[in-house]
Amino acid sequence: RHRPVGPVGTRLVAVDGIVPSQAVESRPPGIVTVQAGIADIGMVVHAARPPGRRPQVKRIRRDSPAIGALTGSNHKRTSSRRRQPLAAFDIMALDNTRPSIATDAHEPNTGAVAGLIVGALGVVFGDIGTSPLYALRESFRHGLEPTHEHVLGVLSVLFWAITLTVTIKYVTLIMRADNRGEGGVLALATLATRGLNGKSRRIRRAITVMAVIGLALFYGDAIITPAVSVMGAVEGLSAVAPGLTPLVVPLALAILVALFLLQARGTADVGRLFGPVMLVWFIVLGVLGAWQIAKHPGVLHAVNPIYAIRVIADQGLGIFWAFGSIVLAVTGAEALYADMGHFGRRPIRMAWLGLVMPGLLLNYFGQGALIIADPGSVHQVFFELVPQDFVIGLVVLSTLAAVIASQAVITGVFSLTRQAIQLGYLPRMAIHHTSETAIGQIYIPRVNWILMGGVVALVVGFGSSSALAGAYGLAVTGAMLVDAALAAAVAILVWRWRWQTAVLVFGLLAVPDLAFFIANALKIPDGGLLPLLIAGLVYY
Repeated sequence: RHRPVGPVGTRLVAVDGIVPSQAVESRPPGIVTVQAGIADIGMVVHAARPPGRRPQVKRIRRDSPAIGALTGSNHKRTSSRRRQPLAAFDIMALDNTRPSIATDAHEPNTGAVAGLIVGALGVVFGDIGTSPLYALRESFRHGLEPTHEHVLGVLSVLFWAITLTVTIKYVTLIMRADNRGEGGVLALATLATRGLNGKSRRIRRAITVMAVIGLALFYGDAIITPAVSVMGAVEGLSAVAPGLTPLVVPLALAILVALFLLQARGTADVGRLFGPVMLVWFIVLGVLGAWQIAKHPGVLHAVNPIYAIRVIADQGLGIFWAFGSIVLAVTGAEALYADMGHFGRRPIRMAWLGLVMPGLLLNYFGQGALIIADPGSVHQVFFELVPQDFVIGLVVLSTLAAVIASQAVITGVFSLTRQAIQLGYLPRMAIHHTSETAIGQIYIPRVNWILMGGVVALVVGFGSSSALAGAYGLAVTGAMLVDAALAAAVAILVWRWRWQTAVLVFGLLAVPDLAFFIANALKIPDGGLLPLLIAGLVYY
């Protein structure tokens, strides 16, 4: 019987009893290996007692003979003391004995930061980094003609969506709200409830409900992202040879299964493997986009928000159909925050501002320039950026990038699942620590296989990325709205902003999220109900 009150790595973990047959968490040699199912070094163990007597509570530290008996070390026993209660919802209320490299308390040196930036490219930015494969293409599939004014308008909406939602809302503001280096919706809720200091049970209950809803919506998004990313990349084979179209689904399935089998190697190994590929990917995105912009520099006028206002006014309510596809350019922002515990705030910010954001914007504007010059290229505009002889090389690179895109949400699911287990929202399951230095880098086998089964079912059931795009977006925009509400609560309760300032700032930043959420609600008849059903199952 285990009752977790803090994460592995904390100084104190309560254990009601030690059951040798049930290991709580496993980790590689070099940290600690405890075979008797004890959650971590440093815990409180209730000793056996005769009937009618109060329990003895003994604190077992690193120098305890009980740990020494399990690890082969010689230690001394320390004095007894009673376990102190933890604040409600505070999953990281105790200090860590081994700080994660993801925290900013002890900044790594320059070489370590460079390695973390490359690793973050391979894990954190895969989802948002592959949006150029389909975001702009899908924006013109619902009655919006690829005219000069419409292209500039869509690019303007896209530019300001990335700037406001990703750069300002998540990278600049919300990433300040880390809970001992961990990010995600549950970290926001933990910080908000901690700021209440035990007051207002009604507000605490509301924050908890929002956190669980946000978690459920993230799961709904996570099961669709790998399928739509890989399918969108593999479909580039149709641009090379239409006769290869029947191979799209089998090849996508093989790639996805291989990706989930690779998860057991851990985030660090996956990041080292995928990071250089994504480094090349973002450089190629920027170069291809800059090449087209140089041919048609007038496309840069789309930076002016007046073009976004004009296209919205021209289309009226019909613009929401385009919004349902433009949101694909910002999906992955919530996974970026959830993955913060794996690499830290500073490397993620440096990677985004220094490489990822410039590469993405250059590519989107380059695609827009190509569509203005040749409106017929809109159907496969990304692969039209290169001459026909180089398409197959771009297909291979984009397929690798799409596989890596799935990694961002998979890693985020692992992080949020561990937090949910610690809070008692999910049953306990095996959690493998895959790093000796970063406590945030974990692998959860049961979640990995359940996620793989769902992704495979989606690929077989929908058969194309365009069909999956109808089911994509509703869950992620709902999760973004929850993040904005909880971030406003953190700003008021923890950062001590005036409530008027917090409501104004995060209210304005939530306007694009709300518009995207309404737009994706229109896609419910085309499959948009699917992520909500998945989120409902997780919630209940």
